[in-house]
Amino acid sequence: QVQLVESGGGLVQAGGSLRLSCAASGRPFSSYGLGWFRQAPGKEREFVAAISWAGGTTTYADSVKGRFTISRDNTKNMAYPQLNSLKPEDTALYFCAARVRGAIAIRISSYDYWGQGTQVTVSS
Repeated sequence: QVQLVESGGGLVQAGGSLRLSCAASGRPFSSYGLGWFRQAPGKEREFVAAISWAGGTTTYADSVKGRFTISRDNTKNMAYPQLNSLKPEDTALYFCAARVRGAIAIRISSYDYWGQGTQVTVSS
């Protein structure tokens, strides 16, 4: 069992930056693949970014490519998406997710554990 807790969300102006965090506890974190998803009001949850168990492979949704960067520190059981050049359309509840298989994945159904989310609001 893995418990995930997101933090770092908040209110930021368009063009600004936020660094989110995902803290993991429970079973060893280092072998798990990690993903970030977001859900805006009235919309379905969507993929944002994913990182493999060792951090060597990452992938991003086209909508955030070049603006968001995901990293992880397995010694601290932490993952960090850096959100730059934020736009109002990035406003959403952001979720951290972990999967037992260490390879990256973009489907919601590929993930086994989820956090409760942290709210990101971007004002225009």
